[in-house]
Amino acid sequence: MVLLLPDGEPESVRRPSPLSYAAALPLGRTLARAGRTDGLAVHAVHYRCRGWNGPEARLAADATWAVDEVVRRYGDVPVCLAGHGMGGRAALRAAGHTAVTSVLAMAPWLPEDDVAATPEPVKQLVGRQVMIVHGTNDARTDPELSYRLAERAKKTNRDTCRFEVHSDGHALRQHHEEVLALAADFVLGALFTRNFARPVADALAAPPPLGLRMPLAAGFGRSLRS
Repeated sequence: MVLLLPDGEPESVRRPSPLSYAAALPLGRTLARAGRTDGLAVHAVHYRCRGWNGPEARLAADATWAVDEVVRRYGDVPVCLAGHGMGGRAALRAAGHTAVTSVLAMAPWLPEDDVAATPEPVKQLVGRQVMIVHGTNDARTDPELSYRLAERAKKTNRDTCRFEVHSDGHALRQHHEEVLALAADFVLGALFTRNFARPVADALAAPPPLGLRMPLAAGFGRSLRS
């Protein structure tokens, strides 16, 4: 099971944006097609509102509720949380649920480092396979913050990797096909214990900073089909 977590906003009690859900659909379709013969199910989570809203962490709470619903409806199945932007943060935060085995965080929105505040937690990622994907030209979510989180996570969870999409922005549109191929390779490998593509396997195995600044090569998807 893959639960798609769309983007959101730092503070808001407004209804979720239809545009955020529409932006998540290409990833959902790609994963559903790639995992059809294995029985993969993909569902998008509909938040109660679009805001993270400080300590309430509403999007993460909604993600946890959705995993509970998966367990209630489908039983003991492995779950991958796949989120973009604020949904990426929700995926990382909700990874502590016992049914979650893997996390895909794309251009995750993370708070600025503040010595007076509690750092974004990473202990919930232990035992999960984690991939972060971030465009180096992202003007909305700082890619350096996702690197720092990945660096902390890697210290306690070796199954953590991070790919950099050079010259791409927050929506990861410039190298869209490669990003989708990378996501599918990771998700199917994590959920169905398939062999990862060589770049993914190398990124998971490499020590920092190599495995956390792995460049996404042009033509990644085409190289898998050839």
